[in-house]
Amino acid sequence: MADEIKDTTENKEVVNDKEEITETIDEAAENIDENTDTSESTDSDKSESSEKEAEKKESKLVDDILEIVESTLVTVFVIVMIFTYLLHPVNVVGGSMNNTLFQDDRIFMTTVYTGPHYGDIVVINNDMAYLLDDNNKIIKRDITGSPLKECIIKRVIGEPGQTVDIDAEKEQVIIDGKVLDEPYIKDTVNDAFEAFNYPITIPEGYYFVMGDNRRGSSDSRVSDIGLIKKDQIYGKAVLRYSPIKDLKFLLF
Repeated sequence: MADEIKDTTENKEVVNDKEEITETIDEAAENIDENTDTSESTDSDKSESSEKEAEKKESKLVDDILEIVESTLVTVFVIVMIFTYLLHPVNVVGGSMNNTLFQDDRIFMTTVYTGPHYGDIVVINNDMAYLLDDNNKIIKRDITGSPLKECIIKRVIGEPGQTVDIDAEKEQVIIDGKVLDEPYIKDTVNDAFEAFNYPITIPEGYYFVMGDNRRGSSDSRVSDIGLIKKDQIYGKAVLRYSPIKDLKFLLF
């Protein structure tokens, strides 16, 4: 009887051992499956992360390109607007503005300005001469065929309402009874020419202009130019940019 009980016990232990082994094997299998799933999941996550990073880089590259294109277009637009409405290049011909400007100097003029006022250098469309009769009224003079019917550049000396007098003997230009101090001129004036009987009072809307090279300038003193109507003024000179070594602002 005792042997039978022993056998039964041993059988139970064997069964229990088998069950434990089976459980151990199952747990090991589950661990292997879990590790396999985790490994596959990690590889999948890495792949998705790489794809996202690649997409981000591509998107950033596109954004950078678009930003460069946008900046370039804005810059080009601003430059076009500046040179269309604000600054215009002008080539100087002749020596009437020596020693401020010389033959073949290149300048920028602006069409946006106040005035013009005394001392300003202006670019003029000399398509018509304006003189004065004995009553100080404007007379138009047709200058068709004149070599002075062209674009000219001069300095404003007298403004509307001012009285201009030229004393050729004393070589002086006098505005409203005051002799001008003109550090910009090459030589003093030595001829009043024939356009006016001085002194004259400049009518509203007109200007008296002269070249800085007073002895080599055809300007308001000659009848083919006379007074300059404001509508004839293209613009005001602001900068000499060529020759580059002589870069100079022309603001008075």
